[in-house]
Amino acid sequence: MTLVPSPRPGFRLTGWHVLAIVTGFFAVVVAVDVAFVVMAVKTFPGEVSATPYEDGLAYDRALAELRAQEQLGWRTTAAAEPGAVVVELHDRSGRPLVGLAVSGELQRPATGAGRIVLAFHETLPGRYVAHPGAVRGAWDLTAHLRGPSGVRISAERRLIWP
Repeated sequence: MTLVPSPRPGFRLTGWHVLAIVTGFFAVVVAVDVAFVVMAVKTFPGEVSATPYEDGLAYDRALAELRAQEQLGWRTTAAAEPGAVVVELHDRSGRPLVGLAVSGELQRPATGAGRIVLAFHETLPGRYVAHPGAVRGAWDLTAHLRGPSGVRISAERRLIWP
């Protein structure tokens, strides 16, 4: 007589096993999502301005200034030339605007880092030039213009240097 070992019962998938597998799967998904959110917030918190609330309060004042600018009819053009920023100003009839105080700044489109303050000088009637140094790529220009009578306007343009 030969003794044959009795077969061992095999692995059976029970409800507890399924519960553990599903719970483990969703725990991994949630952990990965939390890790991505934490990394995203640490690398860029979404703030460009150090004073977002005050910037928001100034919004109505900026809209009123834009309406006043439209009534003046002044036209500005800006160009990126090698080593220079050129702003040209004309009135409603196309005559150059002379004797203005023009200042401005350049900053990268996606960040506030690397801001360059510009000092413009009138080289020809209605043509104002600033020299920011060696810049490359895309920059946003914000120019502030003040006329002899105290009129103030602002202009914004994206400039690209090769």
